[in-house]
Amino acid sequence: MLTVATWNVLHRIHGENWDEAVVRQWPDERERIAAITRTIAGLDAQVIALQEVSGDQLESLRSLPRQLLAFRYPRLPALRRGPAQLQDPAEYLVVLTDGPAVEVAAAAFASDPGKGLLAVRFGATTIVDTHVSFGDHSRSQLRQLAELAAAAPGAAVVLGDFNMALAAVAAAFGPGFTVHDPGPAVPSRPRHAGATKSTTIDHVFVRGAAPLATTVLDVQGLSDHNPVLARIRM
Repeated sequence: MLTVATWNVLHRIHGENWDEAVVRQWPDERERIAAITRTIAGLDAQVIALQEVSGDQLESLRSLPRQLLAFRYPRLPALRRGPAQLQDPAEYLVVLTDGPAVEVAAAAFASDPGKGLLAVRFGATTIVDTHVSFGDHSRSQLRQLAELAAAAPGAAVVLGDFNMALAAVAAAFGPGFTVHDPGPAVPSRPRHAGATKSTTIDHVFVRGAAPLATTVLDVQGLSDHNPVLARIRM
């Protein structure tokens, strides 16, 4: 059995630029960073994939008793207005594991220097943490992810923020990948009433193994996304 989690923790600069409710609920980013790290420490998962990790958040995560692998995007987020709260505004993909893991691939997508993938080998499984662009760029990105996972020896898990509903990702990946739909109980991307975009855009896709159960945890506005946990039979 393998337990995994994925969570977009919201880079503070993106939150400020898009006027997310999180930044008003958590005016002090240092307090939010500490709360995010505490929440991650409590997740019951052997592998945790994170997106939109700031440099400040990354330093906080290093305190956890897990192996940490990180990929820094070439794009540096820029604040449109107001003072920055971050000491290190760089943005990362991060994978935390409760045992040894090695990086096998890491790259920003050619179509978007602020989105990409981080692939690691954990035991006999390849884990691919990703953040996919919204819109037309996603097609080539999903193809790259599917090809990477299909070429991996043994089982592969592709998880992260796909910026689209589950059915669209499944159609792009094809029949070799399976996913367990957690249902609508808790959205992975909460939105205001009347919003037209999907509220379920964070997924866990599996090749060569069986996803058994998927749960979305409500973190009460700590990020603009909620963590997704999945149990996989290997």
